[in-house]
Amino acid sequence: MRASVATGPAVVHLRGSDGKWLEAFARLSYKRVMSLTQQDAQSLFHRAIADLGAGRLDEARRAADTLAASNFANAHVWLLQATTCRAQSDAAAEEAALDRLLAAEPRSVRGLVMKGDCRAAAGDERAAAGYYRAAVMIGGEGQPPPALQDLRRAEAALAQFKARYTERLEASLAAQGLGPNNRSARFQQSLDIAAGRKQVYFQEPTGYFFPELPQIQFYEREVFAWAGAIEAATDAIRREILAYRTKGDTGFRPYIQGGVNEPRIDENPLLDNVDWSTLFLCENGAIAEDVVARCPRTWAAVQAAPLPRVDGAGPTVMFSLLRPGARINPHTGVFNARLTCHLPLIVPPNCHFRVGNETRQWEVGKLMVFDDTIEHEAWNGSGEDRIVLIFDIWRPELSERERREIAAVLSFR
Repeated sequence: MRASVATGPAVVHLRGSDGKWLEAFARLSYKRVMSLTQQDAQSLFHRAIADLGAGRLDEARRAADTLAASNFANAHVWLLQATTCRAQSDAAAEEAALDRLLAAEPRSVRGLVMKGDCRAAAGDERAAAGYYRAAVMIGGEGQPPPALQDLRRAEAALAQFKARYTERLEASLAAQGLGPNNRSARFQQSLDIAAGRKQVYFQEPTGYFFPELPQIQFYEREVFAWAGAIEAATDAIRREILAYRTKGDTGFRPYIQGGVNEPRIDENPLLDNVDWSTLFLCENGAIAEDVVARCPRTWAAVQAAPLPRVDGAGPTVMFSLLRPGARINPHTGVFNARLTCHLPLIVPPNCHFRVGNETRQWEVGKLMVFDDTIEHEAWNGSGEDRIVLIFDIWRPELSERERREIAAVLSFR
């Protein structure tokens, strides 16, 4: 028979059949436990760890229970007690020890993972996932090896939970007539985010943030009435840049340049590198008259767009050249009151452009409009140069008053 007698903050387990003997022994044990010295407690703790490692589970359990009932009980003791209980498959006692541990140390990574294990074994996946997620949020590479192993296991369990949830959800949606082929694009994106197939990207301008603007990665060109006129000029624009280049790339310069009085804290491989070069028709509102004179159709075409005419800040219109094998690292733009437009002119195969979760290929003559304050990157995996015309526009959500107000800020020096 197994009996238990309350001893202050813990429970000491006793074996026997005589009730009076058990009661007397419990009182004696309690006195011994409470009279432990700190040195006794430390010795008992290390002995329990040694017994556990050697497979002497009963001895380890008795030592851990004794410590848990003493004045020296703490988070380390309760973790040891929970570990010995797990080794003996005593799930109820293990979870009780973990509850004490987490009451004292809510951020114990090992305690959180083990509590998650207990809830998972009990069939409570929702609670288990909560404990696992908390452990993963708190944990990091600075954890000791046992905790890191627990974290990897928690991450694997969370992935399994999410996969099972997604499978059940998909079945439920299909039964309601909302299968993969019968969904709106935004609804599908929400499911991809929930399943972990995509992540949430936000506007992260490096300079100026205007609030309450929609977080849209790519705008479809059909919503802009002026887009067709610019796309119609594609052939003329391409002829102008090809003619310009027949005399060499004079005028093209690295897009990212280091300045004598500008700190450079990153290690961008394209810094001062002609692999990503630009030829400006207009840079931050300053018109390059010689380039415009040689590319008049290009300059005339972009006038159809709502260019942000801001003293010292806009518009910017340029040809962008990305050489074979070059890659533009993920980055974000300066201010979110504008959108960036790409008109592809020369696009070899295997050239790609990613904004947030979505990767697209440039198509000659088809305008791309995107929010450059959402993380984006580009790469040229071909053996030829890629050239696009780039210009910025006011965001369509801004009123004329807001545009004037923003221009006042951006032009301030």
